[in-house]
Amino acid sequence: MKSKNFQDMMIIKILLYTGARVSELINIKLIDIDFNYCQIRINNGKGNKDRIVPFPQSFKEMLAMHADSMAKKQAVYLFESSWKKKYTDRGIRKILAKYSEEAGLAQSLSPHKLRHFLLTWLKKQGIDDALIQPYSGHESRKSLEVYSRLAITDAQQEYNEVINKFPI
Repeated sequence: MKSKNFQDMMIIKILLYTGARVSELINIKLIDIDFNYCQIRINNGKGNKDRIVPFPQSFKEMLAMHADSMAKKQAVYLFESSWKKKYTDRGIRKILAKYSEEAGLAQSLSPHKLRHFLLTWLKKQGIDDALIQPYSGHESRKSLEVYSRLAITDAQQEYNEVINKFPI
């Protein structure tokens, strides 16, 4: 796998596994990742709030490889261009649009849709709003009601169909 494709895949997986917003993703620094606890610190998220988001144990090795290769390039951020600049919001959206098109999706997969899939899926697993709230970065549980009101099985079915078509 080419390193560019690997980095693209890492971006998509971080969005998918953590529910981070794009504005948060592009500001993740290498020092924000805790491999012992499988967590990433989100600094100055929406509303200038800091929070901790988990990532799957199964993703740890791949994330460590990426972080290590970035550290060798003296990078500060988890995702930087070859010109030592952190990615932009627009750059991330273009990456998702490119893969959405390659997968033949009618609509481009937005970063918010990935976040939405994750939070809906967590709800479907029976995880209490009180646990999802700090993880999501939402101000109150009221904000999460939208995820409960959704036809969760539809969202899950849509997610399963879309994720299997992703070309990475």
